[in-house]
Amino acid sequence: MTQCSCRCVFMRSLGVCIPRVQLGIDGRCAATSHATKCAIEMQKFRSHVLPHRKDRIHLARYGGRQRVTMLPGDGIGPEMLAHVKNIFAFANVPVDFEEIPLSSNLASDDTVMDTAIMAIERNGVAIKGNIETHFDDPQFKSRNVELRRRLDLYANVLHCISIPTIPARHKGIDIVIVRENTEGEYSGLEHEARKGIVESLKIVTRNNIERIARFAFEYALSHGRKKVTAVHKANIQKLADGLFLHVCREVAENEYPQIKFESMIVDNASMQMVSHPQQFDVMLMPNLYGNIISSVGCGLVGGAGLVSGVNIGDKYAVFETGVRSAGTALTGKDIANPTAFIRAGLDMLRYLGLNKYADLISDALFIAITDRHVRTADIQGSAKSSDLVNAVIEIIGEARRKS
Repeated sequence: MTQCSCRCVFMRSLGVCIPRVQLGIDGRCAATSHATKCAIEMQKFRSHVLPHRKDRIHLARYGGRQRVTMLPGDGIGPEMLAHVKNIFAFANVPVDFEEIPLSSNLASDDTVMDTAIMAIERNGVAIKGNIETHFDDPQFKSRNVELRRRLDLYANVLHCISIPTIPARHKGIDIVIVRENTEGEYSGLEHEARKGIVESLKIVTRNNIERIARFAFEYALSHGRKKVTAVHKANIQKLADGLFLHVCREVAENEYPQIKFESMIVDNASMQMVSHPQQFDVMLMPNLYGNIISSVGCGLVGGAGLVSGVNIGDKYAVFETGVRSAGTALTGKDIANPTAFIRAGLDMLRYLGLNKYADLISDALFIAITDRHVRTADIQGSAKSSDLVNAVIEIIGEARRKS
């Protein structure tokens, strides 16, 4: 890579500097203002999803190393998390993985689920691939939902932020989506009352609405966010979503008057997301709407392969990709974008307080994607999954040689 003599932007990880610039035709930095912008964008890329960890959370450390539960899941999960492990190993990240083979395989029974739950309770944190749900078996309950329910991971948080040079219809997106993660339509309470008539229950409670609302406002307050938008369908679901809207407004007015609060019906919010997403800051919503809006948000900034997410409660945190898809059609082809999984790993490192390692890998990933244009097909590139991983490792190696 050609280097600008002014070295306008640096990779500041572990005391190492690597030039990262946009060059003009004559080989010089295009503009000083551009250098500042690049530095800001790199910092934004670092500062992905990171709700503040509660002090009472137990984390398993042995000999100065953190132990983490790994659930590879189905589809591309095992190969993507193998890439994460390889990058962590090369960067000497002090993390050890306790792998539990929980998947949608019917042979992966309740005993394996119990083992996974106990491992997360023991270690305090996990990283996972998605576990597929069988559409054709009404008795098969989603193991993703079961994990969130049993560990009381009541908040799902995604940070959808524009990445420089990534093809997207909109620029300047910086949205945090906070989704209630344990109730609503995902309660799993449905039955066939009589042949051809099915009842499905949407359960919401004041206690859980208050909890997720406070989480969203605390997140906004601690991260310098100015506005929270509650997304609902209270015009139709007057009791269920009516309660959600009422409680959110109550929490906003009584406890967080310094944060601007607004509400928006979910169908309008969907339209506003694709037409003018820059208006949103923190978005707060029930479970089902959060699933849909999260996928829209990921699509706006480049797709499912770029965005990570976290499921978090008062005791435990589980990190995964923002879009909960196993990517089965991509399995074993070395074409899936590993960025979302890598960023999930980086979010986890920040949660564990391993910021210098997270910064090192994050900056290397940013350089690989934006400067060296190592991109998979989903973001208009031709690179393989392994090409991007190798580029990240190569850049980390360059940092070491320059130190």
